[in-house]
Amino acid sequence: MAKKTSIDTFRDLFKQLKQGSSLKPVYYLYGEESFFTDLIQDEIEKLVPPDQKDFNFDLIYGADTSPARVLSIARSFPMMAEKRVVIVRDFIKLGENTDDGNLNDFAGYILQPNPSTLLCLIDTKFPDRRTALGKAVKNSPHASVYEFDTVPDYKLPDWIVDWTAHAHKKKMEPDAARILSQMVGQDLKLLSTEIDKVCTFVDTSDRITPEHIKKISGSYRDYSIIELKNAVVNRNLDQALGIAEQMLLKSNYNAGEVIKTVGFFYNVFGNIWQICRLTEKGLNRQQVQDQLGVKNSYIFNAQMSEASRFKLAEMPEIFEALLDADSACKGFSTLDTSSIFLLLIKRIIG
Repeated sequence: MAKKTSIDTFRDLFKQLKQGSSLKPVYYLYGEESFFTDLIQDEIEKLVPPDQKDFNFDLIYGADTSPARVLSIARSFPMMAEKRVVIVRDFIKLGENTDDGNLNDFAGYILQPNPSTLLCLIDTKFPDRRTALGKAVKNSPHASVYEFDTVPDYKLPDWIVDWTAHAHKKKMEPDAARILSQMVGQDLKLLSTEIDKVCTFVDTSDRITPEHIKKISGSYRDYSIIELKNAVVNRNLDQALGIAEQMLLKSNYNAGEVIKTVGFFYNVFGNIWQICRLTEKGLNRQQVQDQLGVKNSYIFNAQMSEASRFKLAEMPEIFEALLDADSACKGFSTLDTSSIFLLLIKRIIG
């Protein structure tokens, strides 16, 4: 069974908060993907009606106060309302600049929380599991813990399709989602901004196609990067070099552009490496799809088609070529930008 991802975790918690049922008194949210924790924070804030927020909602930053102060707020009862909400961002920084308590003081509260308070603790890390706090967060029946890791490259197209439907009630074609994910990368905030732009651009249409992505997302890199990618993946050296030379001629293809192109191809070959690695282990097509957790068959079939043209043994050389090009563009080479770009393509295709 595929490992549960941050996308699945977000869906589960978002649905629970929307329904407002079976809420726990304590939530601990952690991980590197702040896009999800920011959205969950917004939903938790909505649990307190606007006219009750002045007295029953507190947003606190760990570096700005003390554990004793937060616990005092959490233990107090709501004023003329059913629930108080207390959110602590950068929780592990709490108490760093004060002697008024320490993080382990929260252990007793988490084991026996105030039932009229919803306390949400947010950080990039989980507390030390050997401490009283770490044990309380992990074991308390009154606390729910949710981890939000960075979404893997190969899951991004699925997320883009789902997020477009969730946020804009529009259908993103799988190929359009795959192109957008490869163009923008893993930054979900940046991806959501691009999705907003595209959906605004196609306001009169319910379906978003690759052509829409081509028109609206050109600010990142010219759409011919997708044509270049197709030529590289198909291992058509003449065509790939021809496209690359056209790109160099029609734009100021400076070092920054090459670095962005390297990042784009790193995402592409990151997906290919994952599939080659699992296939080499003897997994069949369906097992590979299940392991990667790519739910959309169209996207997965496209990724499998690309991966079928490469072998696992080739991946180290390809990633080495990408790293060399990145270093060269940052000044660790005497080659000019055009030579770096063309040499990278030759080395990838082989």
